[in-house]
Amino acid sequence: MNDSTPLSFSTLTPDCVLDALESVGLYSDGRLLALNSYENRVYQVGMEDGPPLVAKFYRPARWTDASILEEHAFVHELVESEIPVVPATTLANGKTLHEFAGFRFAVFARHGGRAPELDDPATLEWLGRFIGRIHAVGALKSFEHRPALNIQTFGEEPRDYLLAHNFIPPDLLDAYRSVVTQALDGVRRCFDRAGDVRSLRLHGDCHCGNVLWTDAGPHFVDFDDSRSGPAIQDLWMLLSGERRDMVRQFTDLLVGYEDFAEFDTRELHLIEALRTLRLIHYAAWLARRWDDPAFPVAFPWFNTQRYWQDRILELREQVALMDEAPLWTN
Repeated sequence: MNDSTPLSFSTLTPDCVLDALESVGLYSDGRLLALNSYENRVYQVGMEDGPPLVAKFYRPARWTDASILEEHAFVHELVESEIPVVPATTLANGKTLHEFAGFRFAVFARHGGRAPELDDPATLEWLGRFIGRIHAVGALKSFEHRPALNIQTFGEEPRDYLLAHNFIPPDLLDAYRSVVTQALDGVRRCFDRAGDVRSLRLHGDCHCGNVLWTDAGPHFVDFDDSRSGPAIQDLWMLLSGERRDMVRQFTDLLVGYEDFAEFDTRELHLIEALRTLRLIHYAAWLARRWDDPAFPVAFPWFNTQRYWQDRILELREQVALMDEAPLWTN
C-alpha cells in the first residue's frame, strides 16, 4: 500500500460519481447524499428504477485491486453461509470492482438500521453468535493479499511514520518517543503471555458503528479494514465501561460466540495490547490523511499541543493496564 498518489478526491465531483455509475449501467435520478466516511467516499444514490444504492469510491492507492477483491470474496463467502452482511453487488458485467476516471468503486444495496443496545445481554449474545459464525468461515482459509494485524503493522510502522514526519511537537518529542517505546514493550509482553494464538480472517473494525440493528437482528457492514488477526480483535471493541462492566459484556458475547466458534481464553491477554496498537495506529492514520482537505475540517483537534499531551497520558495509562490481570481472572 502506498499513500502517495497524484489522484485526489477533490476531482470526485457529483457529476463524476453519476458518470461512474452510468458507465456500469446504473442510472441515477440525480439524488446524491454523501454518507459519513473519511477513508473512502461513500454516497447514497437515488436511482431512476428501484431503491437507492450505496456507491463506495476507494481511497486511491490504499489497497491493490487484489486486496479489494479478496475482501469482496470474503463477504460473499459469509453471504453464502447466510450470515447477515452487506456484500458488494455483482453487476451485469460480472464484476464487483469497477473503475472510472482513475477511481475504483463498488456498489452495495442500501441497508438501514440503528445502533445495537450494548447494555442488553440478549443483544450481546446475539452479536456474539454472528461474530462466531463470521470467524468460523474466516478460519476456513487465509488471506493472500490483505495484511495482518500485528505489532509491526499497527504499532512499529505507525510509530516510525509519526516520528519521521515531524508531527510530534519538539517539546513533547522525547516524552512521546519514551512512552510509545514503553507501550510497545508492553504490547510485546502481552503477546508473549498469550502465546501462539490462531490468526484468522476478521471483520477487523467491529465496533457498534459497523453493526446495524433491525427487528430481525444485526447485520454487519464495512469490511474495508478486514485483515488477519486474533479473534479477540472483533470482540473487544464492543466492550466499554469499568472492568466489571466489560467482564459482564464479554461473558454475554462469549455465550453466543461459542455456539459457533471456540474461543481461546489466552487471547484475553491481548485486549489492552490491541487497544494500545489501535491508539498508535489511529494517530498515524490521521497524520497520513492530513493532506486530505476533509480531515482538518473533521478533526480540528488533531496535531495540536493538547492532542499530543493527551496521547502521551493515554499511552501511559495503557502501559499500566497492560500489566494488569486479564478480564477472565476477575
